[in-house]
Formats: sequence, C-alpha cells, structure tokens
Amino acid sequence: MLYTRREIGKLALMAPTASLVERPVAARAQARRPNSVIGGVSIGTITYSYRSMPDQSAEATLRYVVDSGISQIELMNGPAESFAGAPQGERGGGGGRRGEPPTPEQQAAQRASADRMKKWRLSMSMDRFKQLRRMYDDAGVKIYAWKALNPNMSDEEFEYVFNVAEALGCTHTTLELPTDVAQLKRIGAFAEKRKIYAAYHTHLQGSLTAFDQAFAASKANMANIDLGHYVAGTGESPIPFLRMFHGRIASVHLKDRQTPAHGAGNLPWGTGDTPLKEILQLMKQEKYAFPASIELEYDVPAGSDAVKEVAKCFDYCKAAL
Repeated sequence: MLYTRREIGKLALMAPTASLVERPVAARAQARRPNSVIGGVSIGTITYSYRSMPDQSAEATLRYVVDSGISQIELMNGPAESFAGAPQGERGGGGGRRGEPPTPEQQAAQRASADRMKKWRLSMSMDRFKQLRRMYDDAGVKIYAWKALNPNMSDEEFEYVFNVAEALGCTHTTLELPTDVAQLKRIGAFAEKRKIYAAYHTHLQGSLTAFDQAFAASKANMANIDLGHYVAGTGESPIPFLRMFHGRIASVHLKDRQTPAHGAGNLPWGTGDTPLKEILQLMKQEKYAFPASIELEYDVPAGSDAVKEVAKCFDYCKAAL
C-alpha cells in the first residue's frame, strides 16, 4: 500500500471530490504542487533517475518527482506502459551477465517477449495514457517527452509511440541516436507527419558534428543531447554546441562527468568537469526554451536515495540560476 488509512482520510479532507482509487498520488500532491522553472529556465528530470527506487509504478514515480520538487519530466516507457496494463516482465531486455552476449536461448526468449509486447501495443487504446496524463497534470507535473521509440520498430509500432506521445501531451519522443541515414529519414518523416519531434540522445559520441546526418534528414529531427557525456567523450565544453544548435534542441540531459584526462567518471554535481553553472546561466541569458533534464547517474551515497539526490541536483540548479 502507498498510504495508511490515516493518510487516506487526510486526502479525503483535502480533496473531497477527487477519486482516491484512481488518483491518490495526484490528490496528495495538490497541497504542494512543484515548480521547477527557475529564472525562466525549465528544469526537469528523466524518470530513469529513480531506477534504484523500490516501486517503479507510475504512481510511485509521480510521488518521487513531486518530492524532488520537479514539475516536468521525460518519462521512461516502463512506468507509462505498466500503468496502461502492459504484460508483466515484457518491458525490458534480457541477456547474459553484464558484458556478455546473450545465449541463443536468451535471444529466443527476447524475441518472444518482443512479439508479445508488440501485440499488446498494437491492441491498445489511448484511454489509459490519457488518464496517466491527467494524474500527472493534476499533481502539477508536465510530461514533455517519453522514451520508447526504437528504429527497428514496425510502422504500426511507430504509430503507437507517437499516439502515446500525443496522449501524454509530449512535444517530443526520445531515442538513442542511430547512424543509419535511412532510419533517420524514416523516423523524421513520422515525426513531421505527427508534428511531434523525434529527439536523439547521445552518449560518448556527442560532438559538434554528431547530429549532422539527423538534422539534414528531417526538420523534425532534434537533439536530446547529454551534456555530461559530451564532456566525458570530447574533453571539451558543450557551450559551443548549445550556442550553435539551440534551435535544434528539444531537451538536454544534465549530469556532472569528468573529462577523459580525469577519468570520465560520473560525480556528484559541482565536483566534476561539466560546466553546469555556465550551461544554466547561458540558458537563462539567451532565454533557451528547451528543458534541461536532471539525470542522476552518480552512485547514491549510503543513507540517501534517488529522490534526495535529484532534489540536491535541483538545489544546485536553483543556486546557479
């Protein structure tokens, strides 16, 4: 259970017309609606940041976001699709132990799982996703992006992903950056048709030229660049990228990483080499409208948890702005 009887009673007094069965988290959050727009800069988070928390449901994820003080998010597919009733155990990939390729048996199990998930997705109405959006909206949390797109999906699955993005109120859907130009053109064509951007995420391949093919393939192809990974991959500041391509950025990820010369590690904010303060102040000065998503990747210290650490990262943003 998420709440005790006493807490449910308090919720009833706070919001007598709300449905405690359908939206207990949203009702509880009414008294403390978050606001993470600071000095005109939209600070969000990707819900991947809460992967270490025990409950990965959409309701629990909303509670984590609100408790972190965040009012806008990039939503991972797990919480969204579990809320909509996806078959349990079908939302992640399997494989061998870390660093090892999957066995033929594991590959066969993955294909069967993917087939079941595809069948479920193509049978879904958007009603549950619309309900999810209302629950988050009621709590003061906007879903600006969701991550589920895969270049290898069929056209029917593409339609599903963009249908969900529309139902959730997203401006863009995110995915890893492909290198195949044909894939970039196909994805971009879907994004143009649906008027919802496809925003590509980068890891260590981020650079001033990393998005050249994607940008050339479609006007609806945008960047979802990770600025911490940029530093770890190039050893350089991402400020020139922001200045050059701000008009093609749908959102950015923020984390503090070291340069390769310093070990390229993920560190608590303010202790690495990513110029986080300068990035945030540039966004404020230039009035960049795209959100900056906190992505928690450093190790959570003993005695803390992901919610507390995302809140610390948000405090860093507030101080910088």
